[in-house]
Amino acid sequence: MVKQHSRLYTAVLIAALVLIWGVSWPIYKIALNYTPPVLFAGMRTFLGGLMLALVALPRRKQIRLKENAKIYSISALFNVLLFFGLQTIGLTYLPGGLFSVLVYLQPVLVGLLAWLWLGEAMSLPKIAGLLLGFAGVAVISADGLSDNLSATGIVLALLTAVCWAFGAVYLKKDGGKADPLWLVSIQSMTGGAILTAIGSCAESWTSIVWNGYYLSGLLFGVILGVPTAWVIYFILVRSGEASKVATSTFLTPLISVIASTLFLHEPFHALLLVGIVMIVLSIYLVNRTAGRSVSADGLTGTPGRKAL
Repeated sequence: MVKQHSRLYTAVLIAALVLIWGVSWPIYKIALNYTPPVLFAGMRTFLGGLMLALVALPRRKQIRLKENAKIYSISALFNVLLFFGLQTIGLTYLPGGLFSVLVYLQPVLVGLLAWLWLGEAMSLPKIAGLLLGFAGVAVISADGLSDNLSATGIVLALLTAVCWAFGAVYLKKDGGKADPLWLVSIQSMTGGAILTAIGSCAESWTSIVWNGYYLSGLLFGVILGVPTAWVIYFILVRSGEASKVATSTFLTPLISVIASTLFLHEPFHALLLVGIVMIVLSIYLVNRTAGRSVSADGLTGTPGRKAL
């Protein structure tokens, strides 16, 4: 009975986490109709990191700022400043569902970079997943360009995936030295503050329309997108479920596409479906063998590691 309750609890947490990740794309897409992108990215990541810092406050001795300054800085650059900055700007060019599918090439790129950079084994399923993922991106990109979708948006989506992948592999290599909650909190506040500063110079605060759509998107990021999602993730890591989270990642772009189609009426047709299926299968193949060493969300995830 206890094991059944534990499994149910784990399943609920994983479902909640993947759902948060999946629906975030159409929610942010809606909010971007009422705000400049860089300011929006900066505010939601900075405030979300601040919220997480409040959760992590009892662990403040684990910050070790001097010792971990390099890790915090590089992670903030790739996993927040570049990732969220490119992601939010890119969402203004492409449908949210399509953009998320392209960005979730990241787990595939992580597998490739971990092989090249960290010397991790390259198995046949992983090779198949890598090739299938790149082919899926080619199909979606060709289909998108034939439908006059933005080439800039496609490039930004792929750059977002590349930056996220670099950040993930760097943290796989050196991130274990830092407390995970404080790592996410500090990188979010640092990257968010820089994005907000850039947005304040390049964009106008008066362009923000403070209506329900904008506030809903901002609050979603501040409350669910950063602190809640990461706390759930670290609970799962502590219980040894990081590999299951990584394997479940393939559901995220699928949920995003479904939500974007239902609520934003974004176009959905046969060739896009083919590309999505190819990328989803590629993520599954890569994570099936790599999920125990590199998690798809950008942090290291080894089963049994005490994260909280």
